[in-house]
Amino acid sequence: MEFVTLPDRRAAQDPHGPAVADRSGSLTNSELLDAVVVVARRLHALGIGAGDVVAVRLNNRIEFVLLLFAAWRLGAVVTPVNPSLTEVEVARQSADSGARLLVVEDESPAPSGVPTLGVGDLHDPVTGPDPVPHVDSSALALLIYTSGTTGVPKGVMLDHANLDAMTAMGRLALEVGPADRGLLILPLFHVNGIVVSVLTPLLAGASVFIADRFRPNTFFELVESERPTFFSAVPTIYSMLAALPEDVRPDTSSVRFAVCGAAPAVAHLLARFEDRYGFPIVEGYGLSEATCGSTVNPVSGLRKAGTVGLPFPGQDLRIIDGAGNELPPGVDGQVVVRGPNVMRGYLGRPDETAAVIIDGWLHTGDVGHLDADGYLTLVGRSKELIIRGGENIYPKEIEDVLASDPAVLEAAVIGMPDDTWGEVVVAFVQARPGATIELDGLKARCATSLSGYKRPKSIHILEALPKNAVGKLDKKSLRNAQTVVT
Repeated sequence: MEFVTLPDRRAAQDPHGPAVADRSGSLTNSELLDAVVVVARRLHALGIGAGDVVAVRLNNRIEFVLLLFAAWRLGAVVTPVNPSLTEVEVARQSADSGARLLVVEDESPAPSGVPTLGVGDLHDPVTGPDPVPHVDSSALALLIYTSGTTGVPKGVMLDHANLDAMTAMGRLALEVGPADRGLLILPLFHVNGIVVSVLTPLLAGASVFIADRFRPNTFFELVESERPTFFSAVPTIYSMLAALPEDVRPDTSSVRFAVCGAAPAVAHLLARFEDRYGFPIVEGYGLSEATCGSTVNPVSGLRKAGTVGLPFPGQDLRIIDGAGNELPPGVDGQVVVRGPNVMRGYLGRPDETAAVIIDGWLHTGDVGHLDADGYLTLVGRSKELIIRGGENIYPKEIEDVLASDPAVLEAAVIGMPDDTWGEVVVAFVQARPGATIELDGLKARCATSLSGYKRPKSIHILEALPKNAVGKLDKKSLRNAQTVVT
């Protein structure tokens, strides 16, 4: 139960030390506690108590963090809602989660079916005693809804024991301490933004700056003004930063490292980024069902390009075949993880929970292999596997080859039905700003690096590859669009 009383402990230990800030202002530790208490009283006056769900549909801002701590103080659960969802989607998540209250931006329309509170009303003072902190490590803390790329979004149930375990692991693996300052640029409706960029540094005694959103052209101005020591992002963000004009040479001396997650990155991108900007990117791997992270390359130690690192301390990781047998190093199979960070389950979906958590092991659906030192290399999703004429093809291998072209910013590879082969490889690429992609050159690169059956049948140049709300490539929309075209 680290986070129910964390504001109290920080205020007692260092009342005037920095806690959280955004573009609207900053809070010291004592001011953070005072603000959390005000919001907790407000929620309590609205009837929110232990076990109730509070839906939060806000952009990145301090109030999001206040709502987390205030709800947890009452024993309530927070379900973050993507602000870009339609009203129908918001209503679906609110109904599925059983939300008692929805907190929205002041100018947002109020969907029907759930009481709504504008964020500006959170700070209205309410008389009455401070609700006694509700301490129960088995109580739900977060309901994180999956992105829904493979079906209807599911509510991932994370309790306080999950958060305690994951943030303790992250604190050790990332070597975060009181001298650090985290910079949040990922959306707070995603577990990475909450756990890596907010909860872990605050637990470690560090401070946090909350950026409202990521903007490539002003990102390094923010780094220079706020002087963060680390941040977490997705490969798309690093690709955009690496594509900035060569005369962009910011002062990044405050940054110790950056974390790359959510999707595998191209190995040469990380090396090129570090050479240019002067700080390392430690690539990691995880999923919401494991409270964010399961592996990461060491901050201090051997970082292996092309891998997503070693298991976080306290987690076990195996590679298994279809029968559940553990596979030796170097052999591809499904990644399964075990540890106190594994979710309680999917809300209201016991059968789907039982299908992915077997004997305590979370079956991720991701495919990869371990090397002799225990570093994990991902080769794709089992559901993204392309089977062409009986041959297994993992998209990431092809995407890496395409992305190695200097003119290519990003690549996405999917399988499409084919009467002869069952499936064929189809690729999509996006050009770097100011660059022109030569299709013949891309095909020649594939011919040099890929066996014939792995080479794309067609390569499409798009102005922008579609992304979901957390910056992952949206391959489902590519498949749907391709189906319509063909």
